[in-house]
Amino acid sequence: MDRRFCPAASAVLVCASILPTTGCAARPVVQTGIDVLVAEGFGPLKGKRVGLITNPTGVTWDLRSTADVLHAAGDVRLAALYGPEHGIRGDVFAGEKVGDSRDERTGVPVHSLYGKTRKPTPEMLAGLDVLVYDIQDIGSRSYTYISTMAVAMEAAAENKVAFMVLDRPNPLTGNRVEGRPLDLKYKSFVGYFPIPYVYGMTCGELARMINGEGWLAGGIQCDLTVVPMKGWKRAMWFDETHLPWVPTSPHVPRRDSALFYAATGIMGELQVLSEGVGYTLPFELAGAPFAKPDEVARALNNRRLPGVWFRPLSWKHYYLRDKDAAYGGVQVHITDRDAVDLTAIQFHVMGVFQRLYPDEPFFGGKRDEMFDKVCGTDRIRRMFLDHAPADQIVKYWNEGREEFMTKRTKYLIYR
Repeated sequence: MDRRFCPAASAVLVCASILPTTGCAARPVVQTGIDVLVAEGFGPLKGKRVGLITNPTGVTWDLRSTADVLHAAGDVRLAALYGPEHGIRGDVFAGEKVGDSRDERTGVPVHSLYGKTRKPTPEMLAGLDVLVYDIQDIGSRSYTYISTMAVAMEAAAENKVAFMVLDRPNPLTGNRVEGRPLDLKYKSFVGYFPIPYVYGMTCGELARMINGEGWLAGGIQCDLTVVPMKGWKRAMWFDETHLPWVPTSPHVPRRDSALFYAATGIMGELQVLSEGVGYTLPFELAGAPFAKPDEVARALNNRRLPGVWFRPLSWKHYYLRDKDAAYGGVQVHITDRDAVDLTAIQFHVMGVFQRLYPDEPFFGGKRDEMFDKVCGTDRIRRMFLDHAPADQIVKYWNEGREEFMTKRTKYLIYR
């Protein structure tokens, strides 16, 4: 048994909950980029001054921090750390600014990429040979880590610093693509490139596409290296990798949270319907103080959407907006993850609420702009205002994804 991973008998239970089919001493079936780098003796980084963009998800298979591993590696000089949204240790709430600091464990300076600037400055990159990216993503365009990766690639190119991605699995698989490519009129940090909402690529593959398509400012390209995973296949869901899941942010605590984020996160941006953030089931709920649970569940289940069932539920928010207010609605149960159309769920939910409660409008408030940015178009909002059927909205939502899937082919690493 690896005593570093299981230092005490009581920890065996913890390990078993993380790796239920392998036991805590067995290695996962997939090696992430950092695990491959360790196995190969850090070859590409030897003798280099390294900057690392990471957060708590940057770990080896046995849960050692990538920052700690690189700091301890011989012939590798970890010179700087860079923290995205939620911070280097993941303790900052969504949307809140992250400050500069010094990492207590390694003593390395930490530069914020979600504070005064989101793009590394020349001063932040001074003296570096290579800037390394190691963050677990969740496969949805609006999650800001891939935007951080993109602006960091741009800064690296402008400052003649090499860029390296330590690749990790897409928890929604590498085959699932949902939503239309973003209209660049709505470019923002929650939608930076013309990719679908669920884009079906690993971070390494996406970095190759960003570089190859000339999507960085002025068409500049960085000196990009991707350290690929070993053992990962496109059809794999995260649990099939047997890798431990580390919460990617406070409201994505479990590996299946990535599915629910895709299913309700856009809807939640309006802050009219609750998606469960504020309760113990973030992104797994859909409801409002004015809603009747049985009525909502019946209307949604009558639509017979594949791979999902809606259970009536009442709850109260413990924090955030409407704290202690009573909510009614549904819990979203994904019954067949291969068959479900994740992003369509929220549009059907919105359609049902619009029909059942016509005096409770979704739009006309201060969150309309953010909804459009996350959708990557204003057409979805306008279709709801015109009372278009959800099926028609979903059809429009998915236009253009086939062209994207063809375009992405030459950048894919895995089969």
